[in-house]
Amino acid sequence: MYRPAQRLADIEPFHVVELLTRARQLEAEGRDIIHMEVGEPDFPTPEPIAKAAVDAINNGKTKYTQALGLPELREAISAFYGQRYGVAVPPSRIAVTNGASGALNLAFACLADPGSDWLLADPGYPCNRHILRAFDGRPQNIPVGPATNFQPTPELLRQHWKPSTAGLLVASPANPTGTLLTLAEIEALAVVCRQKNGHFLVDEIYHGLTYEIDAPTACAAGDDIWVINSFSKYFQMTGWRLGWLVVPDPYVRDVEKLAQNLTLCPSTPAQHAALAAFEPETIAILEARRAEFRRRRDFLAPALERIGFRITARPEGAFYLYCDCSGLADDSYTLASDLLEKTGVAATPGLDFGANEPDKHIRFAYTNDVDRLADAVERLRRYFGR
Repeated sequence: MYRPAQRLADIEPFHVVELLTRARQLEAEGRDIIHMEVGEPDFPTPEPIAKAAVDAINNGKTKYTQALGLPELREAISAFYGQRYGVAVPPSRIAVTNGASGALNLAFACLADPGSDWLLADPGYPCNRHILRAFDGRPQNIPVGPATNFQPTPELLRQHWKPSTAGLLVASPANPTGTLLTLAEIEALAVVCRQKNGHFLVDEIYHGLTYEIDAPTACAAGDDIWVINSFSKYFQMTGWRLGWLVVPDPYVRDVEKLAQNLTLCPSTPAQHAALAAFEPETIAILEARRAEFRRRRDFLAPALERIGFRITARPEGAFYLYCDCSGLADDSYTLASDLLEKTGVAATPGLDFGANEPDKHIRFAYTNDVDRLADAVERLRRYFGR
């Protein structure tokens, strides 16, 4: 008998993973594939972090921790907010989680009642809406575009808010567009959420990977805002599966109960490793890599535009270029598949990011060195006859 829960009908596959599977097959056949599809830094985890993990394992630090994480790691994250942002976030409000996905699981498990509606930007990271749906919430997409820098505005919130709407989730920097919200814009969104008696969640997992300016944290806009962050992107610990959630005070005990039951605790070696993430030696490595990401962006964006892709919002953070490809192809999914098969360049079609003109958009990740990106550009140039 096959009878999955009804919610599964609303949870779509992650199409980029299916493309990645095909890319791996082609590599196994001897093809050279340039991976620009998956949102993962190409750099290895910084050596001080890896060494801290090895030391922890060698010293037997492999037992369960507290459900909300090592106290010393929560304190280190708290200190990081003070040093980088000048914002006081007490350790008591910080829950260490199994990646940013684990943070979202805890937040939505805590807040999403069955049938509640939640506003999310479209285009946006697909797993957010699917995690919400897994907890019986209903994602309500807000179509956003170049006119609002691919971010929601207070006007859009008021337009889309319904009696059943429970809250808003935004991302800054955003995936797939790399656009930022200013602190004033975050504060304005928070005002609407408070007026509507709704929750406000902000995904900050690409913080640190910004270029012209540093992204402000939503923690500066009020202690009633839920903030999600991760060690995956800036700290380059993707496979370690470690993140954190800043929880409004009244909900800390609720989140702790959920963590005790859903995960017991995050990975203990990963937590000990992350203690080294905030050391000056590590930050120096990460800042040099941030400069390299900016160099890649500044090479790739004009090169793609010369081929005929349109970048309608200049990315200020993350490591993606979300391109309008409608001048080159009728359907981005077919284009992404064709590029993979014929050029060995793997990119992500807009289909993964929502229902807002997905056929017109394709995402390229600049998670390769400049020489490799130049190779990709040359393959694309030849493909389009440019």
